[in-house]
Amino acid sequence: METVHTYKREKPATKRLSRLRPIYKDRHLYLMLLPGLLFFVVFKYIPLYGIVIAFQDYDIFRGIRESEWVGWATFKEVFAYSDFWVILGNTLQISVYKILFGFPAPIVVALLLNELGNRYFKKYVQTILYLPHFISWVVISGIVLTIMSPTNGVLSILYEWFGMEPKNLLADPTAFRIILVASDIWKDLGWGTIIYLAALTQVDPSLYEAATVDGAGKWKQTWHITLPGIRNVIVLLLILRIGLLMNAGFEQILVMQNSAVLEVSEILDTFVFKFGLQQGNYSFATAVGLFNSAIALVLILGAQWISKKFGEEGLM
Repeated sequence: METVHTYKREKPATKRLSRLRPIYKDRHLYLMLLPGLLFFVVFKYIPLYGIVIAFQDYDIFRGIRESEWVGWATFKEVFAYSDFWVILGNTLQISVYKILFGFPAPIVVALLLNELGNRYFKKYVQTILYLPHFISWVVISGIVLTIMSPTNGVLSILYEWFGMEPKNLLADPTAFRIILVASDIWKDLGWGTIIYLAALTQVDPSLYEAATVDGAGKWKQTWHITLPGIRNVIVLLLILRIGLLMNAGFEQILVMQNSAVLEVSEILDTFVFKFGLQQGNYSFATAVGLFNSAIALVLILGAQWISKKFGEEGLM
């Protein structure tokens, strides 16, 4: 005789309760997550509505709803602007320099600190490196000016000691970009170092022991064990850094640039601030910002695709 199995359908209310049960179990973690989510919703997602200004002849007194729609006319104005492509080139060049010289720096420092045997000295060095991360660019600009000033700066004193005429490096276009990159590395070196040091703790110590038995030196251990062990973290941070390629450092350049180096230091962000916001060209500023964000999205998706092709996890 054939047995007939009957299944009771789960009621919708029961289904909802079963789905909410894991959330209720970890409710304290979700509550801790809530302020961060609210921050992104209020300051990142809700303002996205303002993107429509780029397609309008926006009037601050008439508002978004009453302003005239002009389609792509503002973007044509942006691309036809005489200095736009020079400013875009400055943005890319400064960002590429910061990636080429700034991205490997914390990796190297983390590898060096990881080899230190004295725990207290290691923590002391970490603290010294990490402190500049909390200093604002206004203060750092003052420090740089104190060092580079051609009248009473530290470098001017050194020039006089060696019988040389003091130079104003902050007014030298070539030297100014070097100063930008060097100060950016100095400020964020400690932050990146901490991330890589945390990643290094996940490398299996037995691998080093086996390599030592096989006669591998420190260089070979670093190349074949340490770097592959933190490769996922390196790729992840590189993808994120490439996504910020169009962000060359607004605050840093705004407080450090001067008229003598304006031609090589003007970037999209400072251009938007001066030409768009200060002069009230809100549609123009929004169009440049939207173009900037679109390029950044393409770059980060491209870097993610390349990392997947090489077998890395990437962002997702």
